Amino acid sequence: MDLTKLKVAVLGTGANGAGIGADLVRAGLDVTFIDQWPDNVQAIRNNKLQVILKESEKFEVSVNTLHLCQVAELTEKFDAVLLLVKAYDTKWACQLIEPYLASDGFVIGVQNGMTGEDIAQVVGPSRALAAVIEVTSAMYEPGVVERHSGHERSWFAVGAPDPRGSKNIPVAAALLELAGVVERVDDINSPKWMKLILNAAELVPSAILDLSIVETTKFKDMKAVMLAAGDEAVEAAKLLDYKIRPIFGMTGLDAASPETFVKTILDELAANYILPHSKSTVLQDWMKGRHSEVNELNGLVVKALEAHGQKAPTNQAVVEFALAIERGEKTRGIHNYGPLLERIAELKSS
Repeated sequence: MDLTKLKVAVLGTGANGAGIGADLVRAGLDVTFIDQWPDNVQAIRNNKLQVILKESEKFEVSVNTLHLCQVAELTEKFDAVLLLVKAYDTKWACQLIEPYLASDGFVIGVQNGMTGEDIAQVVGPSRALAAVIEVTSAMYEPGVVERHSGHERSWFAVGAPDPRGSKNIPVAAALLELAGVVERVDDINSPKWMKLILNAAELVPSAILDLSIVETTKFKDMKAVMLAAGDEAVEAAKLLDYKIRPIFGMTGLDAASPETFVKTILDELAANYILPHSKSTVLQDWMKGRHSEVNELNGLVVKALEAHGQKAPTNQAVVEFALAIERGEKTRGIHNYGPLLERIAELKSS
């Protein structure tokens, strides 16, 4: 398959989108970046995209980069669109790009959260794919990506929310293989929820304390809180009939058991996939004054368990604290540790 004949768009070029897109550009593909952050667009146009792999290793790429408002000026259609916007932006982003998607093209949501069905609703089931993403990166200034996980430590699972979209999996997998290790799956919802379990455990709890993910696992009893949030998401997976299964290419019974999945996957992430100083995407959002995906992650766990008459006290407390921070009623920091544990205890006893 000659990927260089494809017209590819990366819609959402923050840290992960720009980092993955840079790998596609370096492979000689015809890539267009589309982003909603004006300063980022301008920085890439003026100074190229700067990608920092290690302190002494970096590269830059030139890439056609558009503001969202310039999508209406497009005259050609894309064969493949890699969607890397936040989960809550999925539907409108798909509606924006759908008129510029080839009839036999596809959109693949390379995102956290359960966005596959949202994509299929807009572009059609035969043109929709979803992916699990485990890439650690950061973007603290426009046009500059810090890629904390290299190719061998970046992992994707690719699948179709509807069998009619399965024909696009080989091309999508080949594209993402330029950026990391790819697993092709038949049931994409199960690995997507497995990643959501990990996200529920790590992303928002660490951001509430304003610590890196690794620092949070070592702060007082926060690892127990993280494990509890993940275990509630495991219970939701059972009720939703998702298969508890290894991700990140892991093997073994511990990675497939509901009782040990969260601890196994959290330990694997901390040991092999992220740097000690790597901040969660939620914390990066808050540092930029942006809303997080807490409703699409921990909030989804709460809703799933409530729908079956069960409680999710840890995730509910995490959601409450996160939304209070976003409303300006609380500030992030380790001072939240005690009150967070108190609130979890209250919700458990209520």
